[in-house]
This record gives sequence, structure tokens and C-alpha cells, in this order.
Amino acid sequence: MSVRCFLYLNAQQTTAFRWRAGVLSEDGAFAAGDSGRFVEYLEANPKCIFTILANVADEGFQVETIPLLRGADRRAVIARKLGQQFFNAILTASSSLGHEQSRRKNERVLLAALTGNETFSPWLQALASTEAALTGIYSLPLLQPLLVRRLAITDERCLLLTVQDQSIRQSYLEKGELQFSRLSVLQDDSAGSMARAFASEARKLQQYLISQRLIGRQQPITAYLLVHASAREAVRSICVTQDTLSFVILDIEQCAQRCRVRTPPPDTRCELLFLQLLATDRPRTQFASDSLRHAYHLRRVRSLLHGVAASVLLTCLLYAGNDWYQAKQLDDEVEAVNRETFLAQQRYDAILRTFPPIPTTSENLRLLINRYLELEKGSRSPDLLWREISQALQGEPSVEVDGIDWRMTSPTPGEAVPGELQHSELPSSEGELAIVRGTLRVGASSSNRRQVLAAFNRLLAALQRNPSLTVEVLQQPFDIESGKLVQGGDVGAEDGRLPSFKLRIRRTIAT
Repeated sequence: MSVRCFLYLNAQQTTAFRWRAGVLSEDGAFAAGDSGRFVEYLEANPKCIFTILANVADEGFQVETIPLLRGADRRAVIARKLGQQFFNAILTASSSLGHEQSRRKNERVLLAALTGNETFSPWLQALASTEAALTGIYSLPLLQPLLVRRLAITDERCLLLTVQDQSIRQSYLEKGELQFSRLSVLQDDSAGSMARAFASEARKLQQYLISQRLIGRQQPITAYLLVHASAREAVRSICVTQDTLSFVILDIEQCAQRCRVRTPPPDTRCELLFLQLLATDRPRTQFASDSLRHAYHLRRVRSLLHGVAASVLLTCLLYAGNDWYQAKQLDDEVEAVNRETFLAQQRYDAILRTFPPIPTTSENLRLLINRYLELEKGSRSPDLLWREISQALQGEPSVEVDGIDWRMTSPTPGEAVPGELQHSELPSSEGELAIVRGTLRVGASSSNRRQVLAAFNRLLAALQRNPSLTVEVLQQPFDIESGKLVQGGDVGAEDGRLPSFKLRIRRTIAT
């Protein structure tokens, strides 16, 4: 896991601070010429991500006005302006100060540079040689607008004076944005010497701003001083409001609370205050180029790939866990079904033992039942043919059926065939054959042979209208050959019998 470390750099030394649970703790100090020990420190902390906060006098600030541009054109114009203002500087930055409310709507840009290349070169070379991850290089004055917002200073124009190590930082802010900053050396760190330095440096900065026409000659301005409680009385006695310059003393401990510094500063020095601001609310403007931040970009890509790989692995583990859980549930269900099957088999065996013994084995009985089912499936019933015959008889109440002989037209070899069915010419296809025997009762007029013949013909016509039936007359109710005379009178007068008939009906089964 990466650890955040901050390097506070000034002209005399570089101090390392480690960020742990929201608290900064000093991790080591390295003199300006002691880059070798700094390299050892970097090698001993390969997982640290470093951020540099610089507080040096070799710096420059310039406010420029450029046309309203976007994208690559704006970057090109700013790069040209930086090259013109700070020719040899390798650490440059720019910050937008807003747009002018004029017809052309130009943009005001603060150009800044750390011009002391020899001050930064040993430290940057050490970082590059150890491939340490550098997030950026920040200047202490560029953090002062954030401090002004945290302290709720609402003056349109103001001066901010702070003490860091052995120097006093004086900055001019307009509408909460940095316009100019300078650093002066503090010769003595006593309270009286610090108070006199505050008063003199504030007046010098006011005169400089008037000479640069950044403020008016008679324009009042307020200087805010961050002072510890131990030096407050000395500063108050010396920094007295005069003419257009007034002083406001801010308690550094209260400022630390507003900036969420857990450990209050022990004196007037503000290094920890600005480092806390950098750790919690890092500004966008910084001086390191992409080449200096190359190792940091690689680490970010590596961390991103590790995160993606961890996410994929976690997803796979979740899917595998889900599959394992489902498989475990299926195994439990299979085991439960097997137990139920075993218990059911035991109950079945117990029931079988209560039955009387059968004369054959279970295997033979199973074969017999299977054979019976096959025969049952292949057997035919005369129901359909009888239904066709009954529908034809519905319209003829005078016809009485005495008997029907039925069988299939493709009998099993060796099977006995009854009566007239033995002499029937059966078709080759499978079907049904029935011999229908019956008599005719014509009623009171049964002596009329013509009426009997008409009833018989209607029966034939009703049967022949069914296309699935083939009807053949085997016996007429009486002889109607051409050589015999059809006469009226009692049909059964000679022998006392009613006229009878016999039909052969075939029905083909579609396959």
C-alpha cells in the first residue's frame, strides 16, 4: 500500500514528513549538500508517494493578459509567455485569475516560476535515480489563497504575512487570488525582531505595490499577520495602524483549527499549517512537468491495473462461490432424494413381504404384463363399425338385426374364422368385415312385397352413402330374379316366416 510523504524544501535543507491517519510527523531532515543520505532515504521507502512544497526566494510572479482562448491554442500562448518571462526556468506554472469584463473579454493569467534550478536539481536527480513517485512540486505562495478562504478573509485587497523557518513570506492577494509574493530572511527569531520585521516588510510591500500601480497611493489596505499567542503582545505593540496600512493579528492556533491541523503549532512558524493544507486540499497549479512525474504516472497505471485485476479476481471468486454454493445445494438435494428413495424402497419391500407368494418369478410376471400390454395396444374393437351400421339403421324402424359376425380382414395365421367369414374374399390391406343378418317388419302393410323391397333398398342406400364402407348383399328378402314373378299378398303366408336378409360389410382401416 502506498504511503504519502511530503518534502518541505527551502534554501537550507529538505525536511520529510509522513502522513499517517491525518497527522503529519517528521521523518527526517537532509541538508542542502547531503543528497546521498536523501537517496538512501528514498531507497528505504520505495512505496512512498512524494509531494514537494517549496519555500524559496528564487521565484517569480507575473500577471499577464491574453486573448480568450481554449485548448491547445491557450496552452501554446501561455508556454510562449512563460518562456519570455522566465527563460531558463524548468519549473513553471500558470493560474487563471479570471476574465476582464471588457469588450474583448481577455483572460488574466498569473505566470509563476521557481527560477533557482540549482536549488532543486540535486533533489530532483535523487528522485529520478531511485524512480520515486513524485506527484508534483508546489510553491507555498500558491497555497495562500486557500488559507485566505479557510480563514474567511473577505477583503478585496489584502496582504498576508507568515513566518516559515528563518524567513517571512509576504503576499498580495486580490479577490482571493494571489497576485504577487516575496520572501525575506528573518535575522532573529525573537518576538521583538519578528514584530519589527512584520511592520517593516508590510510597508515595503505596500510601497512596491504602489510603484507597480497595483494599488492606489491613498488606497487603504490591511495586512494580516499569523502570530502565536506567545508573540502577540510584542507584535501588537510594534505593528500599529498608520495612514493607509492597518494590521490584523490572527491567532495561529485558531487558524490551525480551521485548517483541521490536529497538532497545534508550538510557535509562529506555519510550515505544518501549509503542509496540512497541501495534504487535504491540494491545488491544481503545480510546477513539475510530465517527465518529472513519469514514475508517478506509471505507479498510477500500475495501481489501476492492480485494481482492475483485483476486481476481476473478486468477481471470479464471487461467481465461483456462487457456483460452489449452488453445487452444494444440488448435492444436498440429491442426497435427500437418495435417502427418500432408500426409505421408499424399504417401505416397498416391506409391503411386498406382506403379499402371498406368486407361482412365478417377478421377471416372468413383468414379461407377461409387457406382452399383454403389447397385445392390448395392437388389438382392435368393432365399436367403430357397429356405430356406422347403427347410424344407417336409425332411419329404418322396420329393419331388425338378428346377428352380426365380425372379424379383422387380416387374421392371425391359424386363427379360427367363423361361418360365412371363412369363404369371404378378404382384401390385402387391414380392415374389418361384418356379416349382418336381419329381418324386415313393414307393419300392417307387410304383405306388400314392394314396400319390403323399398325398405331394404333404403337400408342399402344409407350404408352405401358412407364412403368408408363397402356393402355386398348375400341374401335378398325374397327372390327378385328376372324369371320370377313379384306378386302382392302375405309375404310369410307360405311358411309363416318374415322376409330376412344378409349383408357383408367391409371397412378399411387407414394406415
